[in-house]
Amino acid sequence: MKYIKNGLIMVGVLCVCAVSINAVQNTPESTEISKTSAQRNNDNEAGEEKSVAKTYAIKALSVPEDLDFAGESVPLEDPDVYERLDRELLVNTYWQSNALLLMKRAEKYFPVIEPILKEEGVPDDLKYIAVIESGLTQAVSPARATGFWQIMSGTGKDYGLEINDNVDERYHIEMSTRVAAEYLKNAKENLGTWTLAAAAYNAGNRGISRQLERQKVTDYYDLLLGEETGRYVFRILALKEIMSDPAKYGFQFEDDDLYQHIPTRKVEVDTVVRDFPDFAKKFGINYKILKIHNPWLREAHLNNASRKKYEIDIPEEGNYPAIN
Repeated sequence: MKYIKNGLIMVGVLCVCAVSINAVQNTPESTEISKTSAQRNNDNEAGEEKSVAKTYAIKALSVPEDLDFAGESVPLEDPDVYERLDRELLVNTYWQSNALLLMKRAEKYFPVIEPILKEEGVPDDLKYIAVIESGLTQAVSPARATGFWQIMSGTGKDYGLEINDNVDERYHIEMSTRVAAEYLKNAKENLGTWTLAAAAYNAGNRGISRQLERQKVTDYYDLLLGEETGRYVFRILALKEIMSDPAKYGFQFEDDDLYQHIPTRKVEVDTVVRDFPDFAKKFGINYKILKIHNPWLREAHLNNASRKKYEIDIPEEGNYPAIN
């Protein structure tokens, strides 16, 4: 009897434990714990998708009905032209950080570029070539094209730029803009339109002329070209459209958010400069600031054995903190 009694007690204890465990497993917390990892991930993703859909929308863009480049009409009635422009509008609008940086830099550098193009008789729209070539930075390509306008060494020398280890005027924004303007005017004269001249800035005069002759057409938009040159003018068009009306494409900023052009004065130098850090201090700036405004000075000294006259840009007082 003793064994039977003890056995019944043990059965009772086990029953109580089983009921307790079942109650715990049926609570909301335990139900969540018992879900598989995949089930929990699915629940989380569903919630996130709902949240993202409410706060962020990727919208198709309206392609402008009328668009021109340097006064030359873009044939948007051609479905191929329409699709290629749409692609570049999408790519450049939704690469928001890059587009916004371009707008910030444009406020700083377009005041230098625009009057030179006007003086040289080049339409203002061609300033966007510098935007797509370098992002308005002193870039150097794998092929060693250099500066805002990505000028090759041979081309720069052909157009009168000094290019060596000590001085490289491809980095001089004003001088390189004049070279680009001359190149574009020559291309326009050879090819007939500013649109073809812009394409030639990428593929060369002979490259575009050869394709026009081979394909028996006269217009850029009728040419079948490689990927880079085929997209080239459309990238210009897209950035012109976005940067001309940023609010239309969802960009929101104040004037104070943009980088500001810093006025400078020119100091003539026709001698050797042995130490640019000491030279800079004479004008109340440091070497870093001197190089920011004169990136064409490639070393910390100026050889100038020929006593050539150079103009060095010195920022006006009050634009930078005073040096110690």
